[in-house]
Amino acid sequence: MLKEQLAEDLHRYHHGVGNAVTSRALEYTLRISGKELRDLVNALRREGIPIASDQSGYFYAKTETEVRLTIRHMRNRISGISAAITGLRRSLAAFDDTQIRLPLEGGDDF
Repeated sequence: MLKEQLAEDLHRYHHGVGNAVTSRALEYTLRISGKELRDLVNALRREGIPIASDQSGYFYAKTETEVRLTIRHMRNRISGISAAITGLRRSLAAFDDTQIRLPLEGGDDF
């Protein structure tokens, strides 16, 4: 229900980058946490609903360019997270206590 309400509100009142709304305002309006809002936005995007975002907030994309800019921003975030994971993996050497460690299935450490 909230997911549909969010999509409808963004489409009706926040259509296009010029009408972006902050996360805080949406959280207040929908009475949800920031994490809940991000989860709803993620679910809508997975369904193909063009919920875009930039530094000014969330909005229902009006143009292809708005969607492409959101995709670029998300890719940059992925790159940053990947670099942080690489750095953390390098830091594991400081914790090496010469014990033999078996990698977990899938190559992840946790």
